[in-house]
Amino acid sequence: MTDNVTIAVDAMGGDNAPEVVLEGVAAALAADEGLIVILCGPADVVEPFAAQHARCRAQVAAEVIDMAEHPAQAVRKKKDSSIVVGCRLVKDGQAQGFFSAGSTGACLAAATLVMGRIKGISRPCLATVVPSPARPIVLCDVGANADCKPEYLVQFAQMGSVYAQKILGYESPKAALLNIGEEDTKGNALAQEAHQLMAKRLTNFAGNCEGRDVLGAQYEVVVTDGFTGNVCLKTIEGASKVLFGAIKDAMMSTTKGKIGALCVKDGLKGLKSQVSPDTYGGAPLLGVKGACIVGHGSSGAVAIENGVLTTARVVRQGVSEIIQHMAQAGNGSDTIK
Repeated sequence: MTDNVTIAVDAMGGDNAPEVVLEGVAAALAADEGLIVILCGPADVVEPFAAQHARCRAQVAAEVIDMAEHPAQAVRKKKDSSIVVGCRLVKDGQAQGFFSAGSTGACLAAATLVMGRIKGISRPCLATVVPSPARPIVLCDVGANADCKPEYLVQFAQMGSVYAQKILGYESPKAALLNIGEEDTKGNALAQEAHQLMAKRLTNFAGNCEGRDVLGAQYEVVVTDGFTGNVCLKTIEGASKVLFGAIKDAMMSTTKGKIGALCVKDGLKGLKSQVSPDTYGGAPLLGVKGACIVGHGSSGAVAIENGVLTTARVVRQGVSEIIQHMAQAGNGSDTIK
């Protein structure tokens, strides 16, 4: 990659910051020769790192927003926090994207309030790539909007389709509405009204899908409200963790199991890697001015590296610009091209 892209990174984001963030940023810089990083955080963290790494500039931010703080209040109060400073760099044009594994709520609040919402987009949505064993899909919203209007879900589908096209490489992604049945009369009032609007406005609408279809990857984009999407995502994450733990316990419980484990060790490692969220590094906030990726709080160095690289890719693929063009062309009257 040779196109230079500048990404602001929150050095203090995540449970294991700043150590894993610095390690991940170093790996991302080594992997992408066109990547420039502005590292935001305390002087004693960011300045020594920037001095030792080419294409990295230190941006001192004296405050840190903790995970337990009220997101919107913290963003308004701590204007010199690493999250707010990083988003301000994007707003001012010094960076083209922002990555953090810090407080999701604070990142959403800062990106919306500081970077700004794209005109014509009713609500930015938090999407995530679900790393299914079949193939990855985009699930949105997963927590930014607990209460939604039907028209919001139409735009979520459009923005998620852009991400599926440009980042996952699906030429013609199909978007489905998460529901309790496949029939168009199923679901609550929100689901039924959203189904009618999506069928009318989206040329890539594939109808309703059920929870069992998410990991089955029957569709490239699955759309729902943020409350339902977050519950769905956390259920998948929890089930995956429990399943892998149960398999490990079963194999380690007997001598025959241990021998069998040696035979399937490589295959299980490959499967675990395939379904790991670390591969994509974080969840994009779609609908704001600039690229914004929010990593998991427990992110390790690999997830940080991939999150920064994905943020750069979102910039290079012009995801925000495509969404902005869609909004200006008629506020989501058709499928995004």
